[in-house]
Amino acid sequence: MSDNSTPVKGPTSVAADNQTTKIRIVVADDHPIFRDGLCKLLALEEDFEVVAQAQDGREVLEVIQRLEPDILLLDLRMPGLDGLGTLQRLQAVKNKTRVIVLTASDDKNEFVQAMRLGTSGIVLKQTATELLIKSIRKVHAGEIWLDSHTTQAVIRQFVANEEPQQALPQQPPPQQAPPATSPMRDRERSPLSQREREIVSLVAQGFKNKEMAEKMFISEQTVKNHLHNIFDKLGVSDRLELALYAIHNNLHTGK
Repeated sequence: MSDNSTPVKGPTSVAADNQTTKIRIVVADDHPIFRDGLCKLLALEEDFEVVAQAQDGREVLEVIQRLEPDILLLDLRMPGLDGLGTLQRLQAVKNKTRVIVLTASDDKNEFVQAMRLGTSGIVLKQTATELLIKSIRKVHAGEIWLDSHTTQAVIRQFVANEEPQQALPQQPPPQQAPPATSPMRDRERSPLSQREREIVSLVAQGFKNKEMAEKMFISEQTVKNHLHNIFDKLGVSDRLELALYAIHNNLHTGK
């Protein structure tokens, strides 16, 4: 069944059975009517439990610290401490809650920043309810969720504009222990070599195999061999998933 979405699969994702503990969710949005309505919809799912609501980033931080939920549905545009500021705080404390940005914004620059700050999914508020529900289950299972339109837009914006990165905290190198909010990092089975990181960087920038071969002074077959090894190490299945991995783990520079 096609839902035009691109979940990025981890090697240990398994289907939840009826005995599995419910997915504990916090909903953060400054619009009470939307927030209350969403909570009522989520409560209809047998495997979901909405444990708290929050109307701004400071409330989110307090609730997350106190309840340690599995999933945070986070609006980006909130008064006081906004969504991106909240993500920065959560990343700094290496919180284990996985975050899905649920937003009406179409600012791709914000999406890129959110991905760099460890977001596990981006869902637009105009998305069908069943896809939001599916995204929660996928992210809880350790996957990354972006719909196909958002994925392509994020990658284009990521490549085109590096300015947002300047203002964000420096990310640790890939070989160091990752933040708990970055499930994609956990999938790396063995460290990438410097050459492989260069390949990942070029893929994220949109280079084709032939162009990478010319740029790196190697054969196109060698590029394919490197890609095969990279896919195996990271547990990704195609270039799009690899580009998402690069965005999420700040590997676009190849350093």
